[in-house]
Amino acid sequence: MPIYEFHCPDCGRDFEELVLSSREMISCPGCGGGRCQKLMSASTFHARGADGSTASHAAGGGCGSCRSSSCAGCGGSC
Repeated sequence: MPIYEFHCPDCGRDFEELVLSSREMISCPGCGGGRCQKLMSASTFHARGADGSTASHAAGGGCGSCRSSSCAGCGGSC
Protein backbone atom coordinates (compact mmCIF):
# COMPACT_ATOMS: atom_id res chain seq x y z
CA MET A 1 0.00 0.00 0.00
CA PRO A 2 1.64 3.23 -1.12
CA ILE A 3 2.19 6.19 1.15
CA TYR A 4 2.25 9.49 -0.73
CA GLU A 5 3.31 12.99 0.27
CA PHE A 6 0.80 15.80 -0.21
CA HIS A 7 0.74 19.59 0.07
CA CYS A 8 -2.34 21.60 1.06
CA PRO A 9 -2.44 24.96 -0.77
CA ASP A 10 -5.08 26.23 1.67
CA CYS A 11 -2.97 26.05 4.85
CA GLY A 12 0.51 25.25 3.46
CA ARG A 13 0.85 21.97 5.34
CA ASP A 14 2.82 19.01 3.92
CA PHE A 15 1.74 15.55 5.09
CA GLU A 16 1.88 11.84 4.25
CA GLU A 17 -1.18 9.72 3.57
CA LEU A 18 -1.78 6.03 2.89
CA VAL A 19 -3.70 5.86 -0.39
CA LEU A 20 -5.72 2.71 -1.08
CA SER A 21 -7.23 3.80 -4.42
CA SER A 22 -6.13 6.24 -7.12
CA ARG A 23 -9.65 7.73 -7.00
CA GLU A 24 -9.57 8.36 -3.24
CA MET A 25 -10.12 12.01 -2.32
CA ILE A 26 -7.47 13.27 0.09
CA SER A 27 -8.33 15.92 2.68
CA CYS A 28 -5.80 17.91 4.67
CA PRO A 29 -5.58 16.67 8.28
CA GLY A 30 -4.89 20.25 9.42
CA CYS A 31 -7.62 22.33 7.81
CA GLY A 32 -9.82 19.75 6.08
CA GLY A 33 -9.17 21.29 2.66
CA GLY A 34 -9.79 19.04 -0.32
CA ARG A 35 -7.47 20.64 -2.87
CA CYS A 36 -4.37 18.67 -1.79
CA GLN A 37 -1.65 18.13 -4.36
CA LYS A 38 0.50 15.00 -4.56
CA LEU A 39 4.20 15.85 -4.20
CA MET A 40 7.06 14.21 -6.03
CA SER A 41 8.94 12.19 -3.44
CA ALA A 42 12.70 11.80 -3.43
CA SER A 43 13.64 8.22 -4.08
CA THR A 44 16.55 6.31 -2.61
CA PHE A 45 18.62 3.54 -4.09
CA HIS A 46 21.25 1.20 -2.71
CA ALA A 47 24.37 0.50 -4.76
CA ARG A 48 26.65 -2.47 -4.21
CA GLY A 49 30.33 -1.99 -5.02
CA ALA A 50 32.64 -4.59 -6.51
CA ASP A 51 33.92 -5.33 -3.00
CA GLY A 52 30.38 -6.03 -1.73
CA SER A 53 30.05 -2.76 0.22
CA THR A 54 26.78 -0.84 -0.07
CA ALA A 55 26.02 2.86 -0.31
CA SER A 56 22.71 4.72 -0.23
CA HIS A 57 22.05 7.80 -2.28
CA ALA A 58 19.00 10.01 -2.68
CA ALA A 59 18.06 10.56 -6.29
CA GLY A 60 19.66 13.72 -7.57
CA GLY A 61 22.06 13.99 -4.67
CA GLY A 62 24.91 12.25 -2.92
CA CYS A 63 25.08 10.96 0.61
CA GLY A 64 22.84 13.66 2.05
CA SER A 65 25.65 15.69 3.60
CA CYS A 66 26.15 17.69 0.40
CA ARG A 67 24.83 18.12 -3.14
CA SER A 68 27.59 16.13 -4.83
CA SER A 69 26.48 13.36 -7.17
CA SER A 70 28.60 10.82 -5.28
CA CYS A 71 30.36 10.46 -1.94
CA ALA A 72 33.68 10.61 -3.77
CA GLY A 73 32.87 14.22 -4.61
CA CYS A 74 32.46 15.31 -1.00
CA GLY A 75 34.59 12.80 0.87
CA GLY A 76 31.58 11.69 2.92
CA SER A 77 30.87 8.12 3.84
CA CYS A 78 27.49 6.75 2.93
